[in-house]
Amino acid sequence: MASYGDGDQTGGRVTARVRTATTHDAKSIAAIYNHYISTSNTTFDTDPKSVEDRVEWIAERGDRQPILVVEIDDVVVGWGSVSLYATRPAWGRTVEIGIYIDPAATGAGLGMQLGEALIEAAQRGGYHALIAQIVADNTASVHLMERLGFERVGYLREVGSKFGRLHDVVLFELLVQERFADGGRR
Repeated sequence: MASYGDGDQTGGRVTARVRTATTHDAKSIAAIYNHYISTSNTTFDTDPKSVEDRVEWIAERGDRQPILVVEIDDVVVGWGSVSLYATRPAWGRTVEIGIYIDPAATGAGLGMQLGEALIEAAQRGGYHALIAQIVADNTASVHLMERLGFERVGYLREVGSKFGRLHDVVLFELLVQERFADGGRR
């Protein structure tokens, strides 16, 4: 895949389109996610996902748990989701955000574009709190959450074990409805 960024993790934007994922995007979503499963601690998943698994996953999600893709020239170069944070009923207005960008497309502002679209989707879904769990040494994602307006609300020590190491996680929160109060971004 061609490089879409300028090499700068805070680099300039490129023309991209964000849209709702379909089952036709499963191959691209699986490829991007499997890269991070096998090469990084960005996700604590350890088993690669098949295209069939991603087709099922996309198909079972509804409007209240959207999966979005970002594409350049009709090529999917990233995806993100709004997922249930927990299954107990009292957590019903709290969701988690996840964003994954093809490594060849990082630094082009795509994470920011996708993040903004996911926040808007959470707002449309009537959610109150949006959570992000970021591995502490993933500085690019930590900075992305901060730029999106998330607040650091917690720190979990040594909670994930991957590649023979224990990893800390930073908890971020965005109160969605407050962000859109008075019709504007806060």
